[in-house]
Amino acid sequence: MYSVDFVLLALVGGLLLFGLAMLMSASGPLGFEQFGDTYWFVKHQLLYGVTPGLLGMFIMSCIPFTFWRKMAGILLIVSIVLLILVFIPGVGADFGTAHSWIAIGGFSFQPAEIVKLTFLLYLAAWFERRADAGVKDANTGLIPFVSVLGIIMLLMILQPDIGTMAVIVMIALAVYFVAGAPWPHLLLLGSGGAALFFLLIRLAPYRAARFTTFLHPELDPQGVGYHINQALLAIGSGGFFGMGYGHSRQKFQYLPEVAGDSIFAVIAEELGFLFTVAMIGVYAFFAKRMLRVASLAPDKFSQFVVVGVMTWILFQAFVNIGAMLALMPITGIPLSFISYGGTALVTMLSAMGIVLNISRHRTQE
Repeated sequence: MYSVDFVLLALVGGLLLFGLAMLMSASGPLGFEQFGDTYWFVKHQLLYGVTPGLLGMFIMSCIPFTFWRKMAGILLIVSIVLLILVFIPGVGADFGTAHSWIAIGGFSFQPAEIVKLTFLLYLAAWFERRADAGVKDANTGLIPFVSVLGIIMLLMILQPDIGTMAVIVMIALAVYFVAGAPWPHLLLLGSGGAALFFLLIRLAPYRAARFTTFLHPELDPQGVGYHINQALLAIGSGGFFGMGYGHSRQKFQYLPEVAGDSIFAVIAEELGFLFTVAMIGVYAFFAKRMLRVASLAPDKFSQFVVVGVMTWILFQAFVNIGAMLALMPITGIPLSFISYGGTALVTMLSAMGIVLNISRHRTQE
């Protein structure tokens, strides 16, 4: 058995430290205005995100990855139950128009973040049992896959949490592709997904407004287009070299969700174009390292898990960045390892713990 992939571990640690530094800068005015404490968001991120997340990563890195293969059926049940709990009065909690949180006593968490991991582990075990032949057959591959994914998607649509649903769908499709899905099946799924996307836009006026703003950011700059216009103003103000760490202007009550979805705009404003390109390069190197772990994985289950976690982290990062650059609609997806959010960070670090355990069992290069 090898040691864990320390390069991958260093990349995660670097992104975490950078995220805390940027959260300290970006959230200061908001923390003071809402709680009278400039460091409120950083303290909570450390207490409810980083500390339990690192503990979860350590524990998961010590558990043999084969354990999760045996738990596949239970993990599917856990995924469905977690998504149903948000609709139970007294357990589910509403934030805005979404019913996507569970609150018990003074503790609250977002179950959909946990489902990203539990559903991935279930799919990895499910596809491994079918191997290439079973995956390529519609009756044993496509139809069962669409059925179980459809249940998860329906529960996410009812919340509604379309952004998180998109992440789960991308994870599932990545694993399906690596498992040997035929191109006709993938094209069929892509066509169905596009049709569902436009249907969801038509059914909800606020989604239609967001999509219209994505196409024409200059429309209604003080209304539905306010968020993206302020983000673009922050990014443009940073120029090549930035205004300097801590010197963002947009974080002073101008840019919405400054500690969460919009933190990339503050990074670009304070550190500039060159540094943000370097940050994107770190994510790209992270992807390369994850692919290396996947290529050396001892079996298909572990390979599927690594590919799924890589897709999850990178898809979130680049959708978040794309939204802030007006290249994609704003979806509320956080920037991986950097945005404020306890449940998301704990689950992501726990998933990385499983990847690190897999890297210990890698085959010889």
